[in-house]
Amino acid sequence: MTSFGLFIDNEYCTGCHSCEVACKNEHDLPLGQWGIKVLELGPWKLPDTKRWEYRFVPVPTSLCDLCVDRIAAGKKPSCVHHCLAQALEFGSLDELAARMADKGKMASIFIP
Repeated sequence: MTSFGLFIDNEYCTGCHSCEVACKNEHDLPLGQWGIKVLELGPWKLPDTKRWEYRFVPVPTSLCDLCVDRIAAGKKPSCVHHCLAQALEFGSLDELAARMADKGKMASIFIP
């Protein structure tokens, strides 16, 4: 049996929170609960430069089930479908591991 997960590319997340909204709507989650939550880091000044860094990090929670009903119907998880920056990808763990090897830093894989 193939296992699936989410590839999360933190380099490209823009912090739009579309994944949060899509998940809350898909699962009818109450106020204060999320299947995925976008954390905001920064801003902080980079040493010896005039540049600042600010990051957004989508983090799936224990409520994430990868939208099993959508997957069974041949669709992508709601967060992936609605990600405006295409920072979230759904796939088999083998596919995601290969993607992670190509990416290197600023990415993670979520396995529910």
